[in-house]
Amino acid sequence: MSTHKKEDPRSIRTKEMFKKAVLQLLSEGEKTSSLTVQKVAKAAKLNRTTFYLHYHDIQELVGQLAHEIMEGISVQILSLIDARDLSEKQQLTKLLDNLYSHREYLLILFDNDEFEEKLFIFFQQLVMKRRESSEQMLPENYVTIDIKTASLIGVIMWWIRKGLHFSSDYIANQIYLLYKG
Repeated sequence: MSTHKKEDPRSIRTKEMFKKAVLQLLSEGEKTSSLTVQKVAKAAKLNRTTFYLHYHDIQELVGQLAHEIMEGISVQILSLIDARDLSEKQQLTKLLDNLYSHREYLLILFDNDEFEEKLFIFFQQLVMKRRESSEQMLPENYVTIDIKTASLIGVIMWWIRKGLHFSSDYIANQIYLLYKG
């Protein structure tokens, strides 16, 4: 017998309305630091009292939203770590496609240092796993995993922020050339 209490569907729906309101405000140019309970409640067409029934403050809501988005991305990255049926380039393209589909959220999350740190750890695991499964003996002066991961994150962050006119396939090819050439 489970002791886990199922959350009320109305509560779930209300929380979703607040999350969508935050994303809407941020996509309209509002800064995370200037979000207020009043602004979010108004955008969600709910009242402040309802907000406080579900969240302690704006930081809790934004943190929960960031966590949910990061969880979705991490599932994708972890599945790529163990993927055996795709080439490196295909895996990278698939990952970039996923990041592209979450681009509005990523732009918001890039302002969160904790998010960048988690993203770094996931990509570090991906790079490490790729190296471990490589059949080639790596030279002693090979680029360290941390440097390779940092450059990969840098390229992806640049792409999401300023280079979206390039396709995920094009960026995957460029990254592949960068690391293979």
